[in-house]
Amino acid sequence: MSDYPLVVDLDGTLVSTDLLHESLLSLLRSHPLSLLVLPFRIFSGKASFKRYVTQRTQLTPETLPYNQELLEWLVEQRNNGREIILCTASDRRFAEQVAEHLELFDDVMASDGITNLGGEMKASALCERLGKGQFDYVGNSTADLPIWECASRGVVVNASEKLSRRAADSCPVAKTFPAHPATIRVWAGAIRMQQWLKNLLLFAPVLAAHTALDFPMGLAMLLAFIAFSLSASATYLVNDLLDLDSDRLHPRKRLRPFAAGVISIPLGLAAAAGLLAAGLVLAFFVGHLFLVCLLTYLALTLTYSWYLKRLLLLDCITLAMLYTLRIIAGAAAVNMGLSFWLLAFSVFLFLSLAFVKRYAELEVLLLEGREYAHGRAYRISDASLLQTLGVSSGFAAALVLSLYLNSEEVLLLYNTPEIVWGAVLVLLYWISWMWMQAHRGLMHDDPLVFAIKTPVSLFAGAMFLLVLVMGTLDPPW
Repeated sequence: MSDYPLVVDLDGTLVSTDLLHESLLSLLRSHPLSLLVLPFRIFSGKASFKRYVTQRTQLTPETLPYNQELLEWLVEQRNNGREIILCTASDRRFAEQVAEHLELFDDVMASDGITNLGGEMKASALCERLGKGQFDYVGNSTADLPIWECASRGVVVNASEKLSRRAADSCPVAKTFPAHPATIRVWAGAIRMQQWLKNLLLFAPVLAAHTALDFPMGLAMLLAFIAFSLSASATYLVNDLLDLDSDRLHPRKRLRPFAAGVISIPLGLAAAAGLLAAGLVLAFFVGHLFLVCLLTYLALTLTYSWYLKRLLLLDCITLAMLYTLRIIAGAAAVNMGLSFWLLAFSVFLFLSLAFVKRYAELEVLLLEGREYAHGRAYRISDASLLQTLGVSSGFAAALVLSLYLNSEEVLLLYNTPEIVWGAVLVLLYWISWMWMQAHRGLMHDDPLVFAIKTPVSLFAGAMFLLVLVMGTLDPPW
């Protein structure tokens, strides 16, 4: 490399995200009514628009997804005595915070509320300050092509092969940091395909009524399952986008695609819109009642992501209701009534699992020496109370199941209801075992995902189903 000053872009280059997109999400989360104002603010110009947004949001530069490979190279260049300048179209307020955190740059050039320092304007500013051909430039997008044309050498970061060739046509490319596009596996994790197993709860009503083998019902349930899964995946994407700051402070969630900058915010929003549209179309063909249940689930989920997840205890009750809504939607898909027993059982059981989720999160934070959960209303000292509430809710579910087994409905569905009593013992064991794992710090953030991956839990589930099947057979005595 030359000894010319090294000019570094910020968005998509130094960090694997766009600070304007992030600040817009933050503004949307904290002040959703600002959506009514933003369209009018854009007419005042890009620089003014960015200043308006950044003045109403906060940036946490310590948690941004930096390009570590590039950052290490820049540190090496700085140690070799090169002048390094951060030059970005982001607002100066955010740019200076990043520069202050990294302690790497000799100077900062950024948008100032009047001039948007991007593209041609950035090229003109650099030529005026440093001279044409008197600097090397590190960039990542087509907006950087005019700057590369004025640079002595170029460094291409996170760019496609086509853009790399265009950059090479503009100036000699001294170094390339390859892009790492999101793979199918990354996208599967982003839309939480493993969480689709939760939507098997839609089949609970037909299984409880012993009508699962009816072909028309089975086809309707399959369509309902796909519709619900696609729509739920859309909400997972939106939830992750709205929860970027909290995820980046979490030891495991910081590796999620949006928090790590592997998938861009615009692409995530587009994917969410596509999944939601496909899910709603399928739901329409399943039936109007199922569509209403799905829309209710989506509304409650978005309310949870925006607001309810930050309220003490109401967040856990909301999670329990979201699980229960799956069961209600399953019954709606085949126009089946729901029993009081099934609803009461599901509410208590899923409330226990919601408390497990929060308790497990607090246990992780306890090991890190933190006192509060970021973006949540819980303190570390609340863990013992959450454990008590969760175990009590789980045992209440077992009590509801035992009372159900003494009702008249059981006599109509099971030939040997005495055998079905074994299901209560299995449930008590599973709830106690799950909480024991959480107490020992072994619980995954999501208890259902943890349960599906754990042999002991799978064995308990198999035994539960076996007892129910045996109860439908004729008694051996």
